[in-house]
Amino acid sequence: MLMSDGQQNHGRNAADVKISNAPVYTFGFGAHYDPAVLNAVARNNMGGTFSVVNDCLAGLLTVLVQDLTVTVTPVEDESTVATGNYPQTQDAGSVTVTFGDLYSKEVRKLIVDLLPAIDTERGADILEVTYTYKTVGKLFDGHCAAERHAFPADDPPMDVVKEETRLQTTTATTIKQARTMVDGKKLDDALDKLVEAQNALGDVPVADPYDDPLLDALRKELQELQKLMKSPAVYEQQGRPYAMSSETSHARQWFAARGDMENNRLFATPRMDKHLEQAKKFDEDPAASLPSADADEKEEVTASPLTPLAGPITFYIQAAVQTLQAIEKLINNGAKAV
Repeated sequence: MLMSDGQQNHGRNAADVKISNAPVYTFGFGAHYDPAVLNAVARNNMGGTFSVVNDCLAGLLTVLVQDLTVTVTPVEDESTVATGNYPQTQDAGSVTVTFGDLYSKEVRKLIVDLLPAIDTERGADILEVTYTYKTVGKLFDGHCAAERHAFPADDPPMDVVKEETRLQTTTATTIKQARTMVDGKKLDDALDKLVEAQNALGDVPVADPYDDPLLDALRKELQELQKLMKSPAVYEQQGRPYAMSSETSHARQWFAARGDMENNRLFATPRMDKHLEQAKKFDEDPAASLPSADADEKEEVTASPLTPLAGPITFYIQAAVQTLQAIEKLINNGAKAV
């Protein structure tokens, strides 16, 4: 963890230092830190985020999954796999994404745009997804397939989950574009851009967009940015750090505090919410005793006893299903031969 309340005044430029697989979380305190440097340090490693700290900070969590990699096959040259700021490698028609570590209850999403258009029958597998990860020091792997679904070309149905994921990616891009506009002295254009993105959130076909956690979080984030871009002075002090933190948070699909922890819990997990409550209580009464890490872990296991076993259970269930499918295939081939 790198914490700073001022400007770099010694050594080489920290923003240019490349950090391998160790996640580095950066935190800016007060009014005189350099958000550009802290954001760059967070982006130059596997999994770090940049947080703007105003009051208290929820604790970091115990890692549940380590070294998660996902491989998508086949992916043609024109196709794209969008995963934010996570590294990708390509090899013989496949793309492998390295997500690194995940905390309990965290989710990682990726969007695959298949180009040119897929010409296969309905129900046919068009993508194979394989993955590997470690849990409690043991290596696990698995795979699944994406099927093609038929629908009228001129009236495709809207998948709410996919549309929300697309809007999340679009919002992150919009925030970066707005920040670039303000840096280029185009404040009004940046505000128009944020309003346009906010209005687009209302196009998702849900019963009440304000009751949808993701859409509500994105809306609050865009509204907060509009407030922090109301003048060049406010932007320099608060808007730019907030925007940079948002960009890294979206790119990593990880929670990052930006001074509004009560209102925006985008990517936060239940354990993070628990630690935030503990931090608030400590802030109110520093003399009160704090729960131990063992007590936290025991409480989480009690609330969700299968969480530590989820990875191994999934692996063994998939292995059993694959074995049964292989046996069924042998039986069917034997029956045909007879």
